[in-house]
Amino acid sequence: MCGATGEVRLDGRAPDLAAVAAMTAVMTPRGPDSAGAWSQGRVALGHRRLKIIDLTEAGAQPMVDSDLGLTIAWNGCIYNYKQLRTELQGYGYRFFSTSDTEVLLKAYHRWGDDFVSHLMGMFAFAIVERDSGRVLLGRDRLGIKPLYITEDSHRVRFASSLPALLAGGGVDTRIDHVALHHYMTFHSVVPAPATILRGVRKIPPGSLLAIEPDGRRVASTYWLPDFTRHEDRAGWSERDWEDAVLSSLRTAVERRLVADVPVGCLLSGGVDSSLIVGLLAEAGQHGLSTFSIGFESAGDIKGDEFQYSDIVAKRFDTDHHQIRIGTERMLPALDGAIGAMSEPMVSHDCVAFYLLSQEVAKHVKVVQSGQGADEVFAGYHWYPPMGEPAAATLEGAVNQYRGAFFDRDEAGLAALLAGGYLAQGDPSLRFVTEHFAQAGAETGIDRALRLDTMVMLVDDPVKRVDNMTMAWGLEGRVPFLDHELVELAATCPPELKVAHGGKGVLKQAARRVIPSEVIDRPKGYFPVPALTHLEGPYLDMVRDALFSPVAKERGLFDTGAVDALLADPNGRLTPLRGNELWQIALLELWLQRHGVTGPAA
Repeated sequence: MCGATGEVRLDGRAPDLAAVAAMTAVMTPRGPDSAGAWSQGRVALGHRRLKIIDLTEAGAQPMVDSDLGLTIAWNGCIYNYKQLRTELQGYGYRFFSTSDTEVLLKAYHRWGDDFVSHLMGMFAFAIVERDSGRVLLGRDRLGIKPLYITEDSHRVRFASSLPALLAGGGVDTRIDHVALHHYMTFHSVVPAPATILRGVRKIPPGSLLAIEPDGRRVASTYWLPDFTRHEDRAGWSERDWEDAVLSSLRTAVERRLVADVPVGCLLSGGVDSSLIVGLLAEAGQHGLSTFSIGFESAGDIKGDEFQYSDIVAKRFDTDHHQIRIGTERMLPALDGAIGAMSEPMVSHDCVAFYLLSQEVAKHVKVVQSGQGADEVFAGYHWYPPMGEPAAATLEGAVNQYRGAFFDRDEAGLAALLAGGYLAQGDPSLRFVTEHFAQAGAETGIDRALRLDTMVMLVDDPVKRVDNMTMAWGLEGRVPFLDHELVELAATCPPELKVAHGGKGVLKQAARRVIPSEVIDRPKGYFPVPALTHLEGPYLDMVRDALFSPVAKERGLFDTGAVDALLADPNGRLTPLRGNELWQIALLELWLQRHGVTGPAA
């Protein structure tokens, strides 16, 4: 729901209002309904609004509460805002709107920084104290909503998207070598707080950053899930776990119906989205708008999964929309999808989500989506081996995970990157090792699930949903990332999650709600045949990007290695079946699309 941005001066000067306006304008697609700006003292805020709750101007942002001396600009939705409003009214607070935005202001005034622990929802906010000048930035527990920052000795700027910060100017756009290592090694995931650019960082999930009146920046973490077994659940049977999961998911789905506009659902035909549709039907959502996407087949790669989504749509009598995308729409859409990426995202799903969101936004403003279930309930193929004896030790778990998930080893990376761009000491391996070694996850499966939930999920599927839906002013809600459901799933015995080919406890619970044909089908995904097999105009686009003058000046990749990949464009795949050529091309395409030029070092 929106895009927020702002600047905090640290040098006594007035904020650069032109820069804030430029940053705000870039986020117009995130908030097509209206714009707002505010400035006082050392702080300026900008906002683009997507009207979801309180459609009147009373809910406009930046929102100022003169009585409390607070101002806010933010992005997201607080699903329990009505309950919090009632609670706060009991403390004597009076409200001038029916928005969740005003609830955040009152909640911060009542509970201080701890107000985030009262929130059920997705959010990234900036709250300004008028009298002290203190600014508090924060991000929701699972990082569903993004928040990027760039800073120097004179000012701190923040925004809901990285391209917005670039529009403000003054950003160090050299490549971060450690982030590049992650991108090329850790399956294109760059963990927070890093981004691919040295001058931009992102607030980590479940974190706050206070900019104090004296300019100090104080970071804190307010939420970390516990991936150990809980004594009070030691006696639970498989049925007890299924009951608990289904009950928690049902609550999560119902929470995400909060809106003053209709809420639809993306329906891929997989277990996760089908279960959401089934639970929405149970909750009384008759005539629910559902949406599926399909592409033209290429070679032996089928381009749609309509046979499964149709089963679910028929069972629950939804207002179903089959969206068929012709090949002629794919190439033009790629530029738009790359433009919508706050960071380089190599997944083929991006263009699928981009095109799907374009069509869905013609019908509704809010959709629920099934992202997150695979990471929360162990749906991927690399989880079961993490439970084998070889992965019982820290070293064994790291080696097992690296073998399944990492795109290449150090030798492969050194052969691909041009001289001077290889970070020393294998930072991706070090990151995984340190994450696995933290307390609160004792088995190999738990360690992998915690890492994927807190890092990979945030900076791949979740970011993809936010960027591609918000490119069309569509709000995506992800019930599998309800933090209470995530906390419950984290304590579930790993063997129940990896059972039945993965997501065992979820699949067994789902049998009470949705047709078995959808549950017992082969695991699917958003197939995008034209990008899975690079040829024709797609290969031409890749070649043009890698041989362009700006790419040559940047000099990221070894020319011999690039030539070898282009000579056999579909012959080199990563362990997770990613195309190595597409991975390097996407990075260069993203840098060019966002105007990042010059040497990368």
